[in-house]
Order: sequence, then structure tokens, then C-alpha cells
Amino acid sequence: MSENFKITGIFIIIGILISVLINLNIGFMNLSFSDFLFSGSENSQIAQLRINRVLVMLLAGISIPTSGFLLQEYFQNPLAGPSVLGITSVASLSVAFYIFFSKDFILPEFLQNSFLSFSAIAGSLLLMVILLAFSGKFQDKSFLIIFGFLISALAGAVVSILQFYAENQSLKNYILWSFGANNQVSTNQILVLTVIVIIGLLLSFKTIKPLIGNSLGTAYAQSLGVNLKHLKFLVIISSSLLSASVTAFLGPVLFIGIVVPHFCRMLFNPAKLWQQWILNMLLGILIMEFFSIISESTQFPLNVITSLFGIPVILMMMMNSKRANSK
Repeated sequence: MSENFKITGIFIIIGILISVLINLNIGFMNLSFSDFLFSGSENSQIAQLRINRVLVMLLAGISIPTSGFLLQEYFQNPLAGPSVLGITSVASLSVAFYIFFSKDFILPEFLQNSFLSFSAIAGSLLLMVILLAFSGKFQDKSFLIIFGFLISALAGAVVSILQFYAENQSLKNYILWSFGANNQVSTNQILVLTVIVIIGLLLSFKTIKPLIGNSLGTAYAQSLGVNLKHLKFLVIISSSLLSASVTAFLGPVLFIGIVVPHFCRMLFNPAKLWQQWILNMLLGILIMEFFSIISESTQFPLNVITSLFGIPVILMMMMNSKRANSK
């Protein structure tokens, strides 16, 4: 492992620790150290909410950049991200169906949140099955991107129709979910999210070595014994699980899956794919914790902040890419 990579990683880890401490101490109330240590203290519930906020941002910072990193390496396209296959859009569509058609069912609040999260994950997994079924018919990787784009457009159109006919309260609930609420994720939800993220990361681990061969070209990858069909399945499954789980509990976190891998290449490039993967997770955690601090300080929704940050960066990436191609 190179010295530059170690130094970069240490600086990012220090930044993460600082941002976590700030995140734990930001809010309407000042908490003491004992509030975080003892469950029986006066403000222990508020302290638990802040701990959950930090943990869910950590998981999101690992999941979304990893999903984007896998897709960018597989498609060899720096603008590929978790939304490129329509995963985020279909998760949003599933939540929209649940919110707009479950208003007549009387359920306790904790069950409502559970079913909402389950609907997002179920919709994304259904799309994953469809993608796996169609992926064998698409020999060219670009066709899979086009298919994902069409699915996203279709899901967005259906959501718009549902919003047009929705009642005021249902529409409000859906909009609030789409904004993202990192301070409303419960401990049980974090446990579920952790399990899904671990499964996604284990599958991601199995893709790194084949992706190294894939980056050198299809013919060379096959000469190294890389099973390209198996690799495609692993990339789709792992990226779907990682992005769908975060979308279920935090709403559609946009652009982070595109931007973080881009920043990692700027920080340390060229680098081994293993190092890039680790760097993506570390930088992803730092950025998500930082966004959580901004969200709590300004009361802006999390997903509004990620969009305000991500859109200008992606535009700069496209302009730089155009300049490089024109030379």
C-alpha cells in the first residue's frame, strides 16, 4: 500500500472523526457526555436520535458511493450512478404506491415506517430481477444504461400521475419522504439497513478483482478467465441492494454516487481498484456526515443539499470531459 494512499486515508479519517463529533453536538439542545453514555439520563432519547443520525449517515456514505463506484467501473462511464439503472426511481415509485393507496389502512406509526421502507426495497429488488432477466439479452453495456433510463422515465411519469390525483395529506407525506429525514431513522431500522449493507458489501468485494480485468477490455478480461456474465449479475445485485436500502430509509439520495468516485480519482489516481473502493467509502462517510451537519444547521432537507452540491459538480465533470475530448 503506497505512502500517499495512507496519508490521504489518515486525513479523511481525521475529518470523519471531527464531523462525527460535530454531528453529535449539533441540535436545539446542548447535551452532556453522560447523556450519550447512560440510557437513564434526562436527555438520553435525544442523544440516541443523534447517534442514529450519525450511524445512518455512515451507512449511506458507505453504500451510495460503493454502488456508484461499481457501476462506473463496470460501464467505464464516470457519469454512471445508482440512478442509472432506474433503481432509485423504482424505489420512489414503490413508496408512492404505498403512500397514496394505504391511506385507508389504520396502522401504528412504527408499522407505517416499516412498510414504507419495505415497499422501497421490494420495488428495487423487483427491478433488480427484471434487470437480471433482460441483461442476458443485452450484449452491449450501453443498452443496459438505456434500459435503466427508460425505466426511470416511466417510473417518474407514473409518480407524476399519482401525485396529480393524490389527496393533500398523501401528497405531503410523499414529498416529505422524498426530501429525506436522516434524524427520523430508528434503531431497528438501522439494524435492518446494516444487515442489507453488509450483504451488499460482501457481494461488492467479489466484484473488485473481476472489475480489474474488465477495465482492461472485454477480450483481455476473458483471457484472464473473468466470467463477464457473472460479473454483470454481481454488479447489478450489489449496487441494487446498496442503493435501494439507503433509498428506503433516507429517500432518494441523488448525485452522491456519481460525485464521490469522481473526487476519489482526483485525490488519488491512478490507484489500485481496491484502494479506490476503500477511498470511496471513507470519503463518502465524510461527505454524508458533513451534509448531515449542514442539514441540521440550516433545517434544509438532506436531499436538497445533495442536489445543490451534486449538480454543479456533474456539470463541471461534463465540461471537463468535453474539453479533454476536443484536444
